[in-house]
Amino acid sequence: MELSQDKPFVESQAGEMNAINTKRGIKSRHAQMMAIGGTIGTGLFVGTGEALAVAGPAMLLAAYCSICVLVYGIITATTEINTYLPVRGCSMAYFGSRFVSPSLGFAMGWLYWYSFGIIFAYEITAGVLVISYWPNTVPIAVWITIMLVTIVALNFFPVKVYGETEFWFASLKVFLIIGLLLMSFILFWGGGPGHQRLGFHYWKDPGAMNEYRASGATGRFCAYLYVLCFSVFSFNFAPELLVIASGEMKHPRKNLPRAAKQYFYRLLIFYVGGVLAIGVICPSNASGLTDGTNAAASPFVIAIKNAGIKGLDSVVNAVIITSAWSSGNSYLYMSSRSLFSLAVAGNAPAIFTRCNRWGVPYYSVLTCSLFGLLAYMNCSAGASVVFTWFINITNTAGFISWTCCCIVFHRFRKACKAQATTTQPIRPYQSRMQPYLIWLATLVFPILLLCNGFGVFFPGHFSASSFLTSYIGLFVFLVIYIAHRLVHWGDKWMHRPEEIDLISGMDEVHALEVEEMEDLGESVETSKWKWLKALWE
Repeated sequence: MELSQDKPFVESQAGEMNAINTKRGIKSRHAQMMAIGGTIGTGLFVGTGEALAVAGPAMLLAAYCSICVLVYGIITATTEINTYLPVRGCSMAYFGSRFVSPSLGFAMGWLYWYSFGIIFAYEITAGVLVISYWPNTVPIAVWITIMLVTIVALNFFPVKVYGETEFWFASLKVFLIIGLLLMSFILFWGGGPGHQRLGFHYWKDPGAMNEYRASGATGRFCAYLYVLCFSVFSFNFAPELLVIASGEMKHPRKNLPRAAKQYFYRLLIFYVGGVLAIGVICPSNASGLTDGTNAAASPFVIAIKNAGIKGLDSVVNAVIITSAWSSGNSYLYMSSRSLFSLAVAGNAPAIFTRCNRWGVPYYSVLTCSLFGLLAYMNCSAGASVVFTWFINITNTAGFISWTCCCIVFHRFRKACKAQATTTQPIRPYQSRMQPYLIWLATLVFPILLLCNGFGVFFPGHFSASSFLTSYIGLFVFLVIYIAHRLVHWGDKWMHRPEEIDLISGMDEVHALEVEEMEDLGESVETSKWKWLKALWE
């Protein structure tokens, strides 16, 4: 598909968008649960242990509170854009091309594609390593194969199957987090088998704040900055998941704002509450916190063992496995839909837009499934080092994506202002916290991106490999962006606000609203149990 040289690609593809036959099978309850835990994996349950060991409980809590505010700014900003235009094949890369420039959309699209694909392989590996918590003689390749085949098979089913599996997977995560919070509250007051009242004992011994790379206030600030950068993996791409899923979501203009409005409380309960609980029940100097992705490194599992609660560690471990499985499922879905969106935008071969009768872009799913083969590199010690390099490419992807999301939102707001499309019916969702939070995120995320590997710059700590693994993701993104700019040198660096296309695709959106009104009317007239049906839907 040829792109217009003086207008965004969306105008030239408007007709083709209507021909793409993905199906809207993601229901309201699916969207709600995906917003809660669609991308929560081992990062929250296990990875927080390393952050606790480095920074201490107070700095861990402060850093997570800070990052939650910034992530909430991103989710409300992306929801405002996405609620305005929830068309098939949309993604933040799609909106980057439409509202900023084709080069930015191109670079974002390929960033999402390879990042989601690599993290898909990582989550398979993480799940397999968690299985090793229980002694067994089954080769690691067998477990990898089982997880890989299952996840790929789920992504070839209709999208409503993906939504249903994510609903139950995320439900298990929610039940686990709530259960762990209750356990932490009980241990806080001395309700464990040993009746030791923990209180904030571990905030006093070994201490509330640790030092990192320096002493005194500088060291404590460095610890806070380290956790800010480290914590991104626990939150990675949750806002982007809702954007991608909206193209296959029923009634997106109703469901997306609902998910965004409740997102703040979920961040507060599950992330802030979770790290507060970790600081209460697990000392920052506990052995095993930095042992990697095995469940034995989870601060929750360490606390359960210290409290002498028998059997609960195995239950937590089992849910952590399903959590990794769920995240792998989500990241394969996101990778395949990113490739699909790239093809819709004309930035990838058109074959990736082809869908089967269930509305699944099967060529995209099949191609992205190949990333899962990277997990087999962990069967060899030497190859696992190379796999770690692949993972490090994605370490900066979250900060890059969120910085780009800020840019896209600013251009969208400018276009709305320039074209006087500020009435409520045109923009069905606007957060009261915007644009204040997005300006804060615009300032902070680029700084965190550049500070991602700041520890290597301290005397005696520099190494070429550490430097490269910290910043290679940014280098790859810039190479993709610059290469596209060189090929399309005649394009504008950025669309002018008055020229940005805010109209194409509205026919599809209005048709969805009419369908939603018809469905609502039918439900009210024919179902005396409409309140129960609404709860289930």
